[in-house]
Amino acid sequence: MARRKTVAEVLAEAYRLKQQARAVEAQQASTPAAVPPPQPRPRRRKVDPAVEHARLLAAGEKHLRREDAARAKEAARVEAELVKRQTARRREEETKKREEAQAEKAAERQARQAETDRLKARAEQDTADCQRRREELETVLLLRPDGLELWHSHVEQAFIQDGPQGVSNVVEDLLRRSPVPEGCRTAANAIYVPEAQQLLIEVDLPNHEIIPPVASYRYIAQRSEVVPQPLKQAEVHDAYARLVARLALRAMDEAFSVTPAAFVESIILNGRVNATDRATGQALRACVVSLVALRKDFAELVLDEPRLDPQQCLHRLGATVSKHPHDLEPVTPVVEADLSHYRIITETAVVATLDSRPDLLQMNPYDFERLVRELFEAMGYETWRTQGSRDDGVDAVATLTDPTGSTVFAIQAKRSKNVVPVNTVRAMSGVMQDKDAGYGIVVTTSWFGKDSHDFAHRNGRLRLIDGRNLKALLAAHLNIDALIGLPKVPPGWQADDLV
Repeated sequence: MARRKTVAEVLAEAYRLKQQARAVEAQQASTPAAVPPPQPRPRRRKVDPAVEHARLLAAGEKHLRREDAARAKEAARVEAELVKRQTARRREEETKKREEAQAEKAAERQARQAETDRLKARAEQDTADCQRRREELETVLLLRPDGLELWHSHVEQAFIQDGPQGVSNVVEDLLRRSPVPEGCRTAANAIYVPEAQQLLIEVDLPNHEIIPPVASYRYIAQRSEVVPQPLKQAEVHDAYARLVARLALRAMDEAFSVTPAAFVESIILNGRVNATDRATGQALRACVVSLVALRKDFAELVLDEPRLDPQQCLHRLGATVSKHPHDLEPVTPVVEADLSHYRIITETAVVATLDSRPDLLQMNPYDFERLVRELFEAMGYETWRTQGSRDDGVDAVATLTDPTGSTVFAIQAKRSKNVVPVNTVRAMSGVMQDKDAGYGIVVTTSWFGKDSHDFAHRNGRLRLIDGRNLKALLAAHLNIDALIGLPKVPPGWQADDLV
């Protein structure tokens, strides 16, 4: 941009131009020319210097104003152009940011939708997996292998070559290779007794964790997660009990099918569960089902019938089945066997293992507790063994149902040869409150002291059954004439009460 002229410079420039004009006029006047005769020169008006100076000053200022206006106009134009460009650039940036934000939101919506679809698909898949697993466990009896009769020649050849052990090996091999659902049979053993045409098999059964504890999976939109919908515990327990029955029947069926009728007339089966006792932390191997069946009786079963109730089927065969297999409540097996010898028990209940004059003090603690439970069952109660009974002072819980409702009884069995301490009776009162039981019952092979009877009388909800009352109840309800081998006759008893 050109430098702005000062007022003095403008005036000096005007003065210079005026002097140049005068010099030109003087030169023209001194040069003769063929011109018309001079005309009278008009009288020159006298100019006031102050006025001329003012005029020139005004002209200079006007010129400066025009230049300032031009520069201001140009500056405004440039500024407007700059503002226009900045506005356009800002709009472009805003448009770009808006498009990027919209694209980001669209990507987020797509990601959320994709995650929602993934979680919904996962919920559906997990639900389908649980349903498929339950259906697979329900078909244990329906999808049994065919053509097992073709193994008869292998069994006969094995007997010729290796004797009874050869037959046992063939049966074990079949049972271990049988295509049962995964986890349903982890091991199997067999013992063949040719003299009795009898086969003993033991199979390892799964614990209750094999039953899917979830009914379905549901997608919760508010939390964006998949939530399992659990089955009721009663449904899990019922499903596990049915599975145990199915697996026992399938093992029996496979063992009968693979062996010729001339070799095996009857089969004894023990189904065991390997687990950890939650009360002690020790490993245990509980027998939860035991039965013996003749081939002709087993052949009457139609295992392919979808409406077949496996539990009722075992009951018809006279099997002993744990009432609470999910709690690993064991039963006494028909045969306690190892690979070198075995002992056959004609019946499976504890009652049947006792001779005609059993001594209650010689029974092991578990068998005594089970005998007490069988006694209460014979008296019309429904009983079950408590888990970890050594910790809570209760060996069994029983319920008695009458027209007025159901009453819960907490039962403790004390196999003792000495007087039961009064603290044991008092402790039962606390256990009743903890278990929300209506009554408490303490059963013993010995006797109770006066303090115990007084405490029970004051409490009103405690029942004490001493040895002689127990002996009478066993005779009346289980037809057991028991002995109580106490070292001395308790106070108030007669010698006949012990024999």
